[in-house]
Amino acid sequence: MKIASVQDLEKIRDKYNPSLYQPKGLKVNVGMASCGIAAGAMDAFEKATEAFKDDPSVTICQTGCIGFCEMEPLVEIMAEGKPRVMYKNITADKILEAIDDYRGGAAKKKWILGQMRDPRSLMDDDLPNPVDKVEHFEGIPFLEDVPFYKGQVKIALRNCGYIDPDAIDAYIARKGYFALVEAIQGRKPKEIIEAVKQSGLRGRGGGGFPAGIKWATCAKHHGDRYIICNADEGDPGAYMDRSILEGDPHSVLEGMLIAAYAIGSSQGYIYVRNEYPLAVKRLITAIKQAEDYGLLGDNIADSDFSFHIKISTGAGAFVCGESTALMASLEGNVGRPRAKYVHTVEKGFRNSPTNLNNVETYANVPAILLKGADWYAGMGTEHSKGTKVFSLVGKVVNTGLVEVPMGISLNDIVFNIGGGVPKKKAFKAVQTGGPSGGCIPERFMKLPVDYQKLAEVGSIMGSGGMIVMDQDTCMVDVARYFLDFLKEESCGQCNPCREGIKQMLDILTDICQGNGKQGDIELLEELGAMVQKFSLCGLGTSAPNPVLTTILYFRDEYEKHIQDKKCPAGVCKALFHYEIDAEACTGCQVCFRKCPQDAVSGEKKKPHTIDQSKCIKCGICYEGCKFDAIKIR
Repeated sequence: MKIASVQDLEKIRDKYNPSLYQPKGLKVNVGMASCGIAAGAMDAFEKATEAFKDDPSVTICQTGCIGFCEMEPLVEIMAEGKPRVMYKNITADKILEAIDDYRGGAAKKKWILGQMRDPRSLMDDDLPNPVDKVEHFEGIPFLEDVPFYKGQVKIALRNCGYIDPDAIDAYIARKGYFALVEAIQGRKPKEIIEAVKQSGLRGRGGGGFPAGIKWATCAKHHGDRYIICNADEGDPGAYMDRSILEGDPHSVLEGMLIAAYAIGSSQGYIYVRNEYPLAVKRLITAIKQAEDYGLLGDNIADSDFSFHIKISTGAGAFVCGESTALMASLEGNVGRPRAKYVHTVEKGFRNSPTNLNNVETYANVPAILLKGADWYAGMGTEHSKGTKVFSLVGKVVNTGLVEVPMGISLNDIVFNIGGGVPKKKAFKAVQTGGPSGGCIPERFMKLPVDYQKLAEVGSIMGSGGMIVMDQDTCMVDVARYFLDFLKEESCGQCNPCREGIKQMLDILTDICQGNGKQGDIELLEELGAMVQKFSLCGLGTSAPNPVLTTILYFRDEYEKHIQDKKCPAGVCKALFHYEIDAEACTGCQVCFRKCPQDAVSGEKKKPHTIDQSKCIKCGICYEGCKFDAIKIR
C-alpha cells in the first residue's frame, strides 16, 4: 500500500487503534529496549511467547523503554474492558505468574508499578479516552501519580514504551506521519520553518542553537542540501537518543522528512554509533516500512517531494559528535573538527549546505506541527522552550529516562522524580552536560534547568546526561576521570586541547596519588582558561568545565588532598585507610567473612581490627557494615 493522503493514514489509524488501547483478548507489552534486555526482558519475552504460542487470545508484544530503568524489566498487561497495568521487575521466572495475577484481578500489588488512567499520547487528544468507561483496580496507584512520572511531560518520548517500534501501523495509530503528509500537501516550506522558529525549539544535542534559524539559513544557500541526524551519543551515562531510536524510530524519520521538505533536501543521513546495534536494527526496519508505504523515497505521498535516508555507523569516537568532525567521518575521512568560521549550513557535508540536528530535536518536530508552535512555546522558560529529556543516573534511587518541561528545578528532578540519594547518604553534587559539563553543588539545587541558568553556574545543558553524586564521591577524582576520558577522545590536531588537557590530567593524577603541591590549583585554573579560550572545537573549549567547577565549589577537597594528603571521600587509595571504631563495632563478623584479603580479625561479638598491611582498600567491608563502625581515615 502506498499512502497518498491523510485519509489513508486515518484508515490505518482507525483499524489499528483498538489493538493499541483496548485489544481483543489479552495483550502483554514487554519493554525490549537495551535497558530492559540487559535486565532480563528477552528471557521473559521468549518464555511468554512460548507459553502462549497456541493461544490466540493472548498476544505477546515488544515495546521500547518507558523510562523507569531502575524497575526493568517492565511489563504492561491489558485487556478489553479492563485497566492497563504496569508490572515492575518481571523477569522470566515471574512473567507467567504476572499474567495470571492480572487475569485474577491484580492481587500481587508488590509487583505492580501502577495502572493507566489515560494511555493516549499528546497527539491523540482528538480521540475519546479509551479507558474512560473502564473500572480501575482498587488500591493500585495510577502511573501518572507515581513520583517518578509525576511532573513529566512526554513529547520526544511520547511513544516510547507504548508502541511496538517495529510496527509502522502502531506509530500511525498514535498520529504518526500525519504532520508530514499535511505539510507536503497543505503547507509551504517557509511556513514550516516559521512554525519551528516560533516554537522556540533549540537543538537538543548540546549547542542549543535555535533549530528554525538553522533551517532557514540552510534553505537560503544554493546547491545539494543535506539533512543529517546526529545519533553519535558518546557522553558517559547518557542514553536519551538511543532510547528514542530503539523505542520510536519513526518519529525521528518523520522529523527528518519534514526538515528535508522545509529546506529542499533530497538526501539524508543518520550517523549512529556502532555500539547501538539495536537502534541500528530498528532504524533499518523503520526505513524499509516507510519506503513500502511511500512515506520515504521517491514522490512521497504522491507528491513531487523525494527524500532518501542512509544509515552510517560511527566507530565510537566522542569527537565525532561535533558537527564538522561527524561530517568528515561521514565523508570517509578522519573525524576531525574544522574551524567554525565556515558554517555547515553554508558548506558542510561534501562542501554543500547541510542541516544537522540530533535525534531528540527531530523527534519534537512532528508534534510541533500537529499541536502548533504556540503550544510548544507555552512550555518552558523565556529562552528555553518545550521539554528536555535527561538520563538520570549515578547515586540516585530512581535511575531512568525523564522528560520534563524546561525550567523545572534540579531539586525536582533529583529528589522528587529521582527519589533522592539512596542509603540515607548525603547529596553532594549533580553533573549536567556530560564529560564537558560542570558539577553543581547542593546550594544551587533550586536552580531552574535551562540553557542560560546552567551556564551561569559553570555548567551546560549538553545532550541531557545528569549524574548524581553522594558523600562518597571525591570531586578531585571526578575531575580526573572526565579529563582522562577527554584526553583519550581528543582528536589531537590543536595544541591547546591536545597538550592542555594532558597537562591538567597529569596534575590531577598527582593530586589523587598524594603528590600534589602548592600552586597546583592555581595552575589548573590557568591551564583551564587557556584550553577554553584557544581550542579549536567544543570538545576542547568545554573540557575544563569539570575541573573549574569542582575547584570553584569544592576547593576545600583539593586543599585537603594537597596540604593534608587526605581524601575525605575515601576514593583516592593513596590518601586514606579504613579503621574499625571499637565502640561502634558489634562483632557481627560480616566484614570478617566478606574481606577478600583476610585483613579483618576479631572474635564474635567483640570489636574487630583491620591489618593495614593486608588491606587493599576495596571498600567491601565499608559497604557491608550495617553499624557505621568502619571509618575512613
